[in-house]
This record gives sequence, structure tokens and C-alpha cells, in this order.
Amino acid sequence: MLKSTYIHIPGVGKTVEQKIWASGIRSWEEFLEKQDLVSISPARKEKILEGIRHSSERLEANDCCYFSKCLPSSEHWRAYPFFSDSVAFVDIETTGLSSDRDYITVVGIYDGKEAKTYVRGINLDEIMEEFSKYKLLVSFNGARFDLPFIKSEYPDLEFSQLHIDLMYPLRRIGYSGGLKHIEKVLGISRSEDTEGLSGFDAVRLWKQYEKGNRAALDTLLNYNKEDIVNLKTIIELTYPKMVENALGSCSR
Repeated sequence: MLKSTYIHIPGVGKTVEQKIWASGIRSWEEFLEKQDLVSISPARKEKILEGIRHSSERLEANDCCYFSKCLPSSEHWRAYPFFSDSVAFVDIETTGLSSDRDYITVVGIYDGKEAKTYVRGINLDEIMEEFSKYKLLVSFNGARFDLPFIKSEYPDLEFSQLHIDLMYPLRRIGYSGGLKHIEKVLGISRSEDTEGLSGFDAVRLWKQYEKGNRAALDTLLNYNKEDIVNLKTIIELTYPKMVENALGSCSR
């Protein structure tokens, strides 16, 4: 989908992008070959040609920061296939909903192969180095909650990479509600140990751990691990529909 994208090019909005798609052109390569099919001004066409050349260079260089800055945040999902080899699926647990009064207890990061957990009082500070390894972050409601919460505790941590907050592209294709609800709709099951648990339970489990209950921490970590692992399952199940919805909008 990224190679079908033009809205990151200066002077190109969604109307022009959809006009290109409606002409049957679905990739940068096709635009170079079939640009005469698109009824736009020569000046704008030249801007697009230059944008394609520059974008191709930045993509070849795996420059996630370029696309993070140029793409609207709501469209970062388009880059998933091109940066999925350097992805971190992210979820945090906290003592509450306010970054002013509450604090992070657990950060989970899944690279698609290995799930890592970072726990307050044990290894939480290691997330500073860990996040720097990835070109793409994927979360659910992370734009409003997870990343601002992390930034509040670690202000020196820069999130300059691409970030897909799955909550928003999922809504566009008809999947609304919380993460657990969407999992059920998609047929994704939880383990017996964590089935039915919520964020409120995560707070309760942490408090039990603070009182010496190690088993409570184990359950909390399993709950967090399922969150991040399921994010990968969700985006891979729904990405084709996201693409279909975006490209199909030019004919509606």
C-alpha cells in the first residue's frame, strides 16, 4: 500500500491520490508508465514524479523517519509490509489512567518472534535501548495512552519511527470497541489463565505482586504478552481489508 501512496508528497492531497487510483494506477511504477491517464496539471504531475523518485530512494534506504514525518499519522498503517521486519508490537500496564498520578508497571514488546517484558523495579529502564532498535511500532490506543505514558516517564525517549495505532484503521473497516472485543470478533482466543481479564485486573494483579504474590506477576506478564502477540495476529488478519477499503474509496 505504501507504493500506492501519494499524500505524503507536498502539494498532493487525498483528492488527487484518489484520482490517480481511479485511473487504474495502483503503484509508483505504474504512475511512471501511465501518468498520461491522470488528468492533473503538468506542474502537479512533475511534483508527483519527483516525490516518487525521492520516496523510492528513502524506501530503499529503509528510512522510517522520512515516512513517519511525511505520512499523516492516520496513514502509517500503509507502511506495515515494508517495515514489518523491524516492528515492535507494544503494550503497557499501569497503576491507573493518568500519567500525572499513576506509573508504568510493565512494558511488553514483541518483535514478531520473541516477546520481551520489562517490569518496574527489575528492568524497566532497558526499554530506552530496546525501542531504539525498531523502525515501526504497532499498538492499540497507543497514540493517546501507551506512548504518551512512556514519554511522561522517559522524556528523553524519542519516538521518531512509524507508529500504527491499530484502533483507528480498524474502525474504518468496521471493527470498533476495545482490543478484547475485536479479538473475539476475529476469533482470537485467550488462554484460560487470562480469559476475561481487563486493564482493571492488571492494576489488581500488580498490587497483589507488590504484596509478595509472585504468581500475580506471572499472570500479569502472561496477560501483557497475549496483548502484544495478538496485535500481530490482528494486523495480519485485517491488513488486506484495510488496503481494499482505502483503494475502494476512490470508486465510491
